[in-house]
Amino acid sequence: MIKNKKWFAFFSHTGSEIVNLYKRIGIAPDCITTNKNPDDPDIDPRVFDLPSRLQYMCKKPIAADYDNLLSECEGHCICTLHGWMRIIPKSICSSYEMYNLHPGLVTKYPELKGKDPQDRVQDHHDKIGVVIHEVIPELDSGEVLVEISQTNPCSNIHGTLKSAALEAWIALFEKKLLVA
Repeated sequence: MIKNKKWFAFFSHTGSEIVNLYKRIGIAPDCITTNKNPDDPDIDPRVFDLPSRLQYMCKKPIAADYDNLLSECEGHCICTLHGWMRIIPKSICSSYEMYNLHPGLVTKYPELKGKDPQDRVQDHHDKIGVVIHEVIPELDSGEVLVEISQTNPCSNIHGTLKSAALEAWIALFEKKLLVA
């Protein structure tokens, strides 16, 4: 169980990370939000099988869109960002407990903040990895709660980071979000 809070998970890519996390921890988000069209072929079809409410948000959400979605939890929610390719408005960052997975070791390489660090890491860094950080108004700068790193394999970086991402989420849920 998640600390007597509702869990809202957000994605902009496929949603497969949320599905795989559900399979590992046995808890589904209360609500999954995507900014993809419902019939987008890139959405992992397993997302539709989860016992979660699926919510669609516009491509360029504003603070009111987030507030409308999250109003039902009355401040008692946890939001996780799984490749949510949108900047969260400052007022939302300050009002809700939010965590983001970043596929780049911003703790070691601050230049990897921002979009698609996995595409910029290959030839320039000896280590790769992921961090999960609290979401604050400054992009990719909140307190890092989980970090997983390894020597750069220089091949299959995306697959390596995808595996590390799942392990990082599991570590965060076990360490901070789950109640026995």
